[in-house]
Amino acid sequence: MRPDDWQLTEDVEDFLARAGNFLCSHPALHNTPLTDVEKLRTRRADAHDAETTVFGRLESGGEVLAIFYVTPRGRLGLTTLSVEQADALAAQLADLGHFPSNVIADNDTASAFAESWQRHTGAASVPFWRTHLYRLGALTPPQPCPEGRGRIMGGKDREQVVRWCREFCVDVGEQPSIDLIDVGSWDDSRFGNRRFTFWETPDGTPVSMAAATSIVGGMVRVDPVYTPAHLRGHGYAGAVTVEVSRAALAAGATDVVLFTDPANLTSNTLYQRIGYVHVADFTGYKISYDAPEAG
Repeated sequence: MRPDDWQLTEDVEDFLARAGNFLCSHPALHNTPLTDVEKLRTRRADAHDAETTVFGRLESGGEVLAIFYVTPRGRLGLTTLSVEQADALAAQLADLGHFPSNVIADNDTASAFAESWQRHTGAASVPFWRTHLYRLGALTPPQPCPEGRGRIMGGKDREQVVRWCREFCVDVGEQPSIDLIDVGSWDDSRFGNRRFTFWETPDGTPVSMAAATSIVGGMVRVDPVYTPAHLRGHGYAGAVTVEVSRAALAAGATDVVLFTDPANLTSNTLYQRIGYVHVADFTGYKISYDAPEAG
């Protein structure tokens, strides 16, 4: 075995047994792999997951250095890699006939893989998603706080939550989630397993919402946060984000994280004001194929 060989498996339990401690060693940086792999684990027996996910780990001296996974929908998730490691992975995936439709990782890793993938396969990649990653430091509620209170979503709120999630996806250009919502596949969307909280005005009118993932490896990700356009500018987003963040800490989370659009100065300023600290930047690349076998 060469030192740059990746160990591949389709067994999520075996993968977690070998790489779980590595993922939990940096829960903020590894927040997306943690939640993605957990979702794949809990749904592995479902009929709509008949297609397999491929997991891989890179080891040296018995220590896991990095991981990847390719989901049934073709998304390639990566932890941090050197240029050489990214190139070795691209070569191995191409040799084995695994052709991802997109790749998401920290900026340097994503760009290194995209360049190597084009070199090995001829498939060009273009960025479709850029984001800042923030981790909660000392939670600092906004002052003054808008009037109202937080309320956990109930069954009667589902229609409004689905509608607001779709509006959120339109705002950020998240077409795959829009498609899933429009065909009634809410549970298959990334929102289907979230716990949502509303911020309500004193008369009980919902004016903003935020959601959080379940705790995985001590980490909770706040996602999404949404306020309808005509209700923005009143501090509702900050108030509901504080509610969700406080609940995550109370539930035992050691790392509470969220992603932001780098171009949205308002949200970036807001999250820093309530205690979130910039950790890293991530990029997603969409991969285009001309070859029939990779379409």
